[in-house]
Amino acid sequence: MDFRLSEDQLALQETARKFAQSELPALAETIESTSSPVPHDWLKRYAEMGFLGVNTPEALGGLGLTLLDALIVMEEFAKISVGVAFPVFECCTGPVRIVERLGSPELRERIVPRAAGGEMLVAVSMSEPDAGTALTDLRTRASIDGDEIVLDGTKRWCSGAGHSGGYVVFCRFDGIESAKGIGAVFVDMGTPGLSFGDQERMMGFRGVPSADIFLDGVRVPKENLLAGPGDFARLMQLFNIERLGNATMALGVAAGALERVTAYVQERRQFGKPLVDFQAVQLRVGDMACKVEAARLLIHRAAANAGHDLPDPQEAAIAKCFANEITRAVTADAMQLMGGYGYAREYGMEQKLRDSYGWGIAGGAIDIQKVNIAGGLVGRRFSQRG
Repeated sequence: MDFRLSEDQLALQETARKFAQSELPALAETIESTSSPVPHDWLKRYAEMGFLGVNTPEALGGLGLTLLDALIVMEEFAKISVGVAFPVFECCTGPVRIVERLGSPELRERIVPRAAGGEMLVAVSMSEPDAGTALTDLRTRASIDGDEIVLDGTKRWCSGAGHSGGYVVFCRFDGIESAKGIGAVFVDMGTPGLSFGDQERMMGFRGVPSADIFLDGVRVPKENLLAGPGDFARLMQLFNIERLGNATMALGVAAGALERVTAYVQERRQFGKPLVDFQAVQLRVGDMACKVEAARLLIHRAAANAGHDLPDPQEAAIAKCFANEITRAVTADAMQLMGGYGYAREYGMEQKLRDSYGWGIAGGAIDIQKVNIAGGLVGRRFSQRG
C-alpha cells in the first residue's frame, strides 16, 4: 500500500497549485466582493489547462485521468476560494458525471465535451421545499407524452440556478410512490416553461449562484432521460462521486486556512518573539495539521479505491463527514490564532470560516452521513419515518 502520489500526479498538483496561487487570488477577491460567478473567459482558461476535464474520457474531450487526479486539482483551487473552485467541482465531480454515465450517446456527446471545454456549466437540482434530506419525498412530476417528457414542479437550493447552461433535474415519474418512482431528466437552459427565483443570499459560497427553479409544463425530448423509475439507486451511487468532491472542497478550505495561518504565526510577533514560539500556538497548529492530513487521506483512499469506477458508499460517507467537520474546526482555530486580522474581512480568514459551514449542509448533512455510516456498520438502513 503506497500513500505517495505518482510522479504524474505530483506534476499535475504542481501545475494546478502554480496556476491557482498566481492567477486566481485577484479573481477570488472580485467574486467575493461582487458575488458574481467565474466569468466565461476564465472558464475557457480553466478548460485550456485541462482542469475542467481531468477525469472526463478522452473521447469526450477530457484528459481521461482518474477521480483522484481530479480531486488533487480541485483541492488546490479550493485553497484559494470556493468561488474559483466551483466550476471544477461541478465539471469533475458534479452532474456532468451523471450525464456522462447515464446519458444517451447523443446527450453525452452534446453536453460533456462542452463542459470540459468551458463552454457550459451543468447544475444538479435535487432538493425541493419539502424534500431535502428526505429526498424520496420529492414531488416534481415527470410524465411521458409521446416522444417527450413533461416536467412540473418547484426545486430549491440549486447551486448554479440561473447561470448554468443545463440542469440534471431529479423528479418523480408518473406518480409512482417512494424511491421507485424517482429518476432524473436533463433540461437545457432556455427551455420554455423553465424559470428561476431570486438569487439566494448565503452566509458564504459567494460566486456560487443559488435559486429556486420553476418547471411549468417543461417539455424535453425522451432522449434527455437520464434515469427512469427504478433507477434511484444508480443515481445515488453516482452521487458518491459528488460527495468526494464536496469533501475535497471542504478539505481545500481547511488546507488553505492552515497554510495561511502557518505563515502568519511565523511572521506575527508578540512579547518580542514570533507567535509560533508559544507552545499553545504550536499545539493548536499541530492539531489543525493532523485534521487536514487525516481528511486528505480518507478522501484519497476512497478515490484511489474507486479508480475509474464509483466510490464505495461507506468510504465516501466517512470522508465527507470527517472533512465537513474538520474544516469548521480548522478555520475557526485559524481565525482565533490571527486575532483581529482573522476577524477582519480584508485578510480572508473569516471568509474561509463562512465557506466552511456550507459543505456540511450540502450533499447530505453531516448527521445524515453518520446515520448512513452506522447503517453500513450494522448492515441495514435506518428508517427515519414512523
